[in-house]
Amino acid sequence: MGPNTARENGLAERAGNEAGGDVVRVDNAKGRGSIVLLCDHASSRLPAEFGDLGLDAASRRAHIAWDPGALGVSRHLSRLLDAPLVWPDLSRLVIDCNRDTAAPDLIPALSELTEVPGNRDLPGTERARRIALAHTPFHDRIGEVLDARAADGLASVVVSIHSYTPVYKGVSRPWPVGILSNRDRRVADAMIADLVRQGIADVGDNQPYAPGDGVYYTVGRHGEARGLACVMVEVRNDEIADAAGESLWAARLDAALKAALVALGEGG
Repeated sequence: MGPNTARENGLAERAGNEAGGDVVRVDNAKGRGSIVLLCDHASSRLPAEFGDLGLDAASRRAHIAWDPGALGVSRHLSRLLDAPLVWPDLSRLVIDCNRDTAAPDLIPALSELTEVPGNRDLPGTERARRIALAHTPFHDRIGEVLDARAADGLASVVVSIHSYTPVYKGVSRPWPVGILSNRDRRVADAMIADLVRQGIADVGDNQPYAPGDGVYYTVGRHGEARGLACVMVEVRNDEIADAAGESLWAARLDAALKAALVALGEGG
């Protein structure tokens, strides 16, 4: 099963999700584990109103549209950790929910090396409409989940799951997985140590991205800003290109996150 099949399976399971509006989905909303999972780039779905944004089918399935494999890994982790999982069922080509609303690449007219004609010269009204469609409800829903857990006396560790390409603009990326952190390194340090213990070589520490690249918006907003332990995980997408890869990396990350919880004093 390829990554696009994982997406199709995810869309087919929408009816089983416990919460979410037209775009935002929440799996296992009542999960009692200490982890809260976020998957900003879970879906490549383009609602009919956006047409094809001027892109061919290959581009609409490519990494510029979503993070292949990330939702599959996230759903495995949700089950393993009894964790709520919040994700937008919308391509980041429509709007990138992991960017500040003032960011120039919030609605990309150029994504990596690909022009997106349907995003060129958008009026302010269309920008505002897209923010209201997905960005605002996604972040509102994350806030609601975290607030409800706090009211119930549950600890929350914010973990965002992403994937990345083996080659970016002609440059190879050797790391099979990257663990990203900013000021709060508690979860990242524990995860990196456990992944090394598992025998995984070349674990990226703030590689292939770092918060300074503008990719840490969601984790910063809902983790660091609330004083919650947090981390962002990037898995190279050739590692999770099928169901077996998704399951394998979910098991590895499950072990690493449980090690982090022990280090935080939150149990295994």
